[in-house]
Amino acid sequence: MEGERFLNHRTPEELEKWKNTGKTEGSEDSMKELETEFNSFEQEVGLLDTVGPKAREIIGQDCNMVSACVSRPYPLVVDRAKGSVVRDIDGKEYIDFVAGIAVMNAGYSNPEVQAAISAQLEKMVHCGYGDFFAEPPLKLAKKLRDLSGYSKVFYCNSGAESIEAAMKLSLWKTKRQNFISFYNAFHGRTLGALSLTCSKVRHKEHFPTIRTVHTDYAYCYRCPLNLDYPSCGIECAKQIENLVFRRELSPEDTAAVFVEPIQGEGGYIVPPVEFHKEVRRICTDNDVLLVADEVQTGCFRTGPFLAMENFEVRADITCLAKALGSGLPIGAMLADNELMDWPPGVHSNTFGGNLLSSAAALASLEFLEKENTENHVREMGAHIRHRLRELQENFPCIGDVRGLGLMTGVEIVKPDKSIDPVRRDKIIREAFKDGVLLLPCGDSVIRFSPPLVMTDEEADLGLDKFEKALKKAVR
Repeated sequence: MEGERFLNHRTPEELEKWKNTGKTEGSEDSMKELETEFNSFEQEVGLLDTVGPKAREIIGQDCNMVSACVSRPYPLVVDRAKGSVVRDIDGKEYIDFVAGIAVMNAGYSNPEVQAAISAQLEKMVHCGYGDFFAEPPLKLAKKLRDLSGYSKVFYCNSGAESIEAAMKLSLWKTKRQNFISFYNAFHGRTLGALSLTCSKVRHKEHFPTIRTVHTDYAYCYRCPLNLDYPSCGIECAKQIENLVFRRELSPEDTAAVFVEPIQGEGGYIVPPVEFHKEVRRICTDNDVLLVADEVQTGCFRTGPFLAMENFEVRADITCLAKALGSGLPIGAMLADNELMDWPPGVHSNTFGGNLLSSAAALASLEFLEKENTENHVREMGAHIRHRLRELQENFPCIGDVRGLGLMTGVEIVKPDKSIDPVRRDKIIREAFKDGVLLLPCGDSVIRFSPPLVMTDEEADLGLDKFEKALKKAVR
């Protein structure tokens, strides 16, 4: 996407020098490709000019040294943040509807989290929890048990790692070797998790995968089966039993079904309540494990601690990460004793249960639990969606507004209701210029996933600026 490309280029000085000299180590084709990149970069200079000199200097060095496989939709160079406000390296402040990709649920610079980190930092940072015992990971395990109801936890370092652990546990427990996942799903980019992911071709091409059959998710705004809810009878979920199990993969060969309570990177797609209930029934009836990927939806993001609670469904295995560590790397796989009974040595890692991350995670969860977060998240989310639906009445490019809690997607469309990623990216860039941080997801969606501590005043200010961005983008 155009908005994702421009910061992955070389610096303007390097490219200008290259154009003037015509010297490169590549072929003539690579020369033409680089010239195309340069022209694309020049078109985005206006956006780069909206940030200060310190930011431009850092961006130039970063683009020259850091792998271009990472994507940056605009030239934000962060320096510090507090609550729901981020300040860049040149001092400009931004209302944050991103939360570090749904990570900073307890807010930036949360004093209780910082105090816990500082206290643990004075003791020690790392102990090799896979080989020794320590109190901070145990305290966190007890809190996770109390909040989720699961009796066992396995610690790792990221969302993808928690998915990998769930895959291994499913394979080990069932002695089966295949999985089912959903179109538009995103479960990570490591090779196992990538097998489940079905979001963008660029993620998967050239890489081997574990056999995974993908089926339709309940994307009611663009029903893949061209049906209407509720008369559809949740046919998308029933396809697992009626189509997949009959034509492609028998339940006797299926270890687990992996599902996101709300599809995140796929477009903030919220299914009807009946969808997850039907998937749960199918798994139970066919003795297949159900794994909930709560990496983005967990830790009170949608109101309750786990998003599956909104659907009154309990998965056999749940994966957490992102917001769990309040900015420090940590992942967790949750299950019950009878399922997570694998013996020592089957799976482990070096940094899982890191002491600093465990202290931060416990403090963050305790803070969110005592702050009546669930009610605040529901009320704030409803307010944001109400404001966005008011905008929808005046801006036909907003095709759909959907979400749960503080996880809201705005789908940007053309007059014929087809996707419009170009306009979507333009809206995001215009919002950035005016001091609002947003990110894309799916084919044509803008996501709103602010820190859960965002105030009414901050939300309204950000939405006012979002309206201005819409006006500029539809000219």
